[in-house]
Amino acid sequence: MTAPAVRFVLPGNRRLFKNGRPPGQRSRGRHVPFAVALVLGLALRGLAMLGYRPALFFWADSFAYLESAARPVPGAFRPLGYSLFLGALAPGPGLGLVTAVQHLLGAGLAVAAYALLVRRGLPGWGATVLVAPLLYDEFLILLEHMVMADALFTVLVAGGVLVLLRRRVPPATAALAGLVLSLAALTRTIGVVVLALAGARLLLRRTGWRVWGAFAVAGLAPLLAYATWMSATSGVFGLTRADGLFLWARTMTFADCAVIRPEPRLTPLCPDTPVAGRPAPPFWLWAPWSPIKKTHGDRNALAGRFARAAIMAQPGDYLAAAGSDLRWLLRWERTTRREAAMKRTNPYWFPFEERSLKPSVRPVAEAYEGGPAATRIHEPYAGWLRAYQRFGYLPFPLLTLALAGTLALAVVRRRGDALLPGLAAAALIVAPPFLAGFDVRYVVPAIPLACLAAGLALSPRSSRLSCENAPA
Repeated sequence: MTAPAVRFVLPGNRRLFKNGRPPGQRSRGRHVPFAVALVLGLALRGLAMLGYRPALFFWADSFAYLESAARPVPGAFRPLGYSLFLGALAPGPGLGLVTAVQHLLGAGLAVAAYALLVRRGLPGWGATVLVAPLLYDEFLILLEHMVMADALFTVLVAGGVLVLLRRRVPPATAALAGLVLSLAALTRTIGVVVLALAGARLLLRRTGWRVWGAFAVAGLAPLLAYATWMSATSGVFGLTRADGLFLWARTMTFADCAVIRPEPRLTPLCPDTPVAGRPAPPFWLWAPWSPIKKTHGDRNALAGRFARAAIMAQPGDYLAAAGSDLRWLLRWERTTRREAAMKRTNPYWFPFEERSLKPSVRPVAEAYEGGPAATRIHEPYAGWLRAYQRFGYLPFPLLTLALAGTLALAVVRRRGDALLPGLAAAALIVAPPFLAGFDVRYVVPAIPLACLAAGLALSPRSSRLSCENAPA
C-alpha cells in the first residue's frame, strides 16, 4: 500500500507538497551528475597544471601580450584587454597564476551555464550533458593553459550573454552585461559583433529606454575611452590599427590587380604569385617576403583601401574565398595530424617535447615569470593529457549541425532567449573568414554559446517548481 499523502503548508505559501517534502529536499540529488562531471573536468585541468609548467606559448603572440602587460600602450595588431589582465596578475607568482585563474574561469563558466539551464527547467542530467563540452573539450583546456587572449575572451563573451539571459533585466543588470561584453571587445575586437547583437536583442524585447540606455552607456563607454587613449598615443581613433591589414591579407588569396586596377599608390600591394600557389592569409601579414613589408606610410590605411577595392571589384571571389575557409568546419579532426605536432609545427596540441625560448623573447617571459619561463613537461601527467587530446573534443561538424538545428528549433518553438547565444555563436564562427581568415581557435569560443542556445531551445516553456499538489 502506498503511504497516504500528507498536507504540508509552508507559512505564507498555500502550495501543498506530496508526503510533506519540499521540492528542494526531493530534488537534492539531481545535481550529483554535474558535481561528478565538474570534478572530472577539474582533474583534466589539474593534469595540464602538473604536466606543462608554467604555461604554454603561442608563437610570438604570447610574448607580445606579455610585453604589453609591462608597458601598456595601445598597439597595432591587438587591443590591450588581455595584457591588462596579465598586468593585474603580475604581482603574483608568475605564469602559473595566470593559467590557474584561466582554468578556474573556464570551470566557473560551466557552473554558471549549468545553473541557468537548471533554472530554466532542464533536469540536472540534461543540463550536465549540454555543458559537458565546456568541461571536457581539450581545446578549451589547451587555450586556458596558454598565454593567449582566447580563454579570457570566451569567458567574457559568454558571461555577458549569460547576464542578459535572466528573465528580468533591470537597468543595473543590463549595465553589467554591457560592461562585460565591452571588456570582451577590448580583449578581441570580434566581441563588438556580440555587443551589437545583445543591444539589438534588448531593443526587440522592448525593455524600455532605461534598460537599453544603461546597457548602451556601460557597453560603449569603455570602448570610447580606449579609442580616445589610442588616439592620444597613435593619432588613430579606434581599437586597433590593423583592421585594414587583416582584411588585405584576406583578399590576398584571390586578388587580381588586372581586374581591380588599383590606384598607383596601392600597386605595390598587389600579389605576384598565381592564385593557385598563394598561402593562407596569415602568411601575408607576418612573412618577410610579404608586399606589406615594403610599403611606406600608413600601412593599415593603404591596406584597407586596397582590400575594399578588391572586394568591390571581385565580390564573387571574396565570397568564394570565405566559403572555402568555412569548409574547415566539415573536417572531423580540428588540426593537422599528430605527426605535425611531434615535429613541433602545430601549436594546437599539447606538445610532446620541451622547447627552449628564443633569445629575442626570453627576457620578456622571464621578466614576468621572475625566473626561467620555458615550458617544462612532467610525466606521466603530460602523457595522460596527450592521450586524452586525441579524442576529447567536440568535432566541428557536430558543432555546426547542432547550432543550425538549435537556431531552427528556437524559431519553431519561439524561444527568443535561445536566439541571442545562438546568433552570437554563429557570428563568432562565420565572421572571421570574411575579416581575416579561418583559424581553429576563432571557432572554439562559440562552443559555450552554442551549448547555452541548445539548452534554452530545449527547455520547457515555463520553469515551474518541481512539486506536486497532494490530493485533498
